[in-house]
Amino acid sequence: MSRKPMKFMLSGGGTGGHIFPALSIADELKKRLPEAKFLFVGALGRMEMSQIPRAGYQIVGLPITGIQRSFSFKNILVPFKLLYSIVKSIALLRHFKPIAVIGTGGFASGPLVLAAGLLKIPVFLQEQNSFPGIVNRWAVHFARKIFVAYEGMEKYLPAQKILITGNPIRDEIVNSNKKDPEIATKFMIDPSKPTVLVVGGSLGARSINQAIDSLVYEIQDKANLVWICGKIYFDTYRKKYPENICGFYLDAFTADLYKLYPWADVVISRAGAGTLSELSAAGKACILIPSPNVAENHQFKNAMAFAEKKAAIVIEEKKLSSLLDNLMMLLTSAEARAQLEQNIKLLSKPDATKKIADEILKDLKA
Repeated sequence: MSRKPMKFMLSGGGTGGHIFPALSIADELKKRLPEAKFLFVGALGRMEMSQIPRAGYQIVGLPITGIQRSFSFKNILVPFKLLYSIVKSIALLRHFKPIAVIGTGGFASGPLVLAAGLLKIPVFLQEQNSFPGIVNRWAVHFARKIFVAYEGMEKYLPAQKILITGNPIRDEIVNSNKKDPEIATKFMIDPSKPTVLVVGGSLGARSINQAIDSLVYEIQDKANLVWICGKIYFDTYRKKYPENICGFYLDAFTADLYKLYPWADVVISRAGAGTLSELSAAGKACILIPSPNVAENHQFKNAMAFAEKKAAIVIEEKKLSSLLDNLMMLLTSAEARAQLEQNIKLLSKPDATKKIADEILKDLKA
């Protein structure tokens, strides 16, 4: 008599930093258990509702929203949306009957993790940052294991549950070392020139966008510019730069980011933990501009850990006037780029996803 296929439910969303680790874990489990079934749970209206189906998985949306940091009447509705989302999560769990629930953080994962805990379904958490998000700090009570990327996390999480694995990243990024001519065509890249890739996260980063806006023509004199500005800012810059031309490409978001890495000679980016893991695996020379608007200033701490290893150049937002000089130095010095590429590669943990899958299946004895 054949065994029923194993079922997993995963949740984590709001930003790519939570979505892509969840996808990486699902892909690894699916590779090992081809008959397994997967169901994602996300927040209605957020990017996971399009990215998860694009990756080939089913997703159910909840009306959950995060609490606004500044005063907002929308916060009054948060408890009601949370309660409804928990009730719906309980119904989903009872219908789907997963063997385990995997949460990768973000407010979208809270209701599912809580519901799984109430139903005594095994819960596993993955925390990307050096300072855990509020959902994961609260959800540790239900977790069997918590997979982290940084040492010292016992200050915030139960030490007996922590496993240092690194952040899960997609196989495509680990293996993204070939320049695809079709990608050059799509992103208007002139192969005879170096390429600067600018990414500020899925929503965008105002300070980075403003800095690049002021330097567009200086950069174009020396290099291709592929500028992923985020959906919040795209309309503004599209009006100013109405068309993509050879050597210049502007977009709100791209699912092909990992395919761009081989073409990128310099990457200008925020310093989210997931982004740093990808840049390390891809071995990219980068300029990091950490966001100051995050809990415990963890992006700055992440970035400085790289700077101390001479694996990245770090520029604080208040010192963005030095961006052009640093960028031109890297564009004109192959030696400086090679040094950064070599050092950042040493910080990569390409086996993180495999280790996480190992631990989940070992715990479940699958």
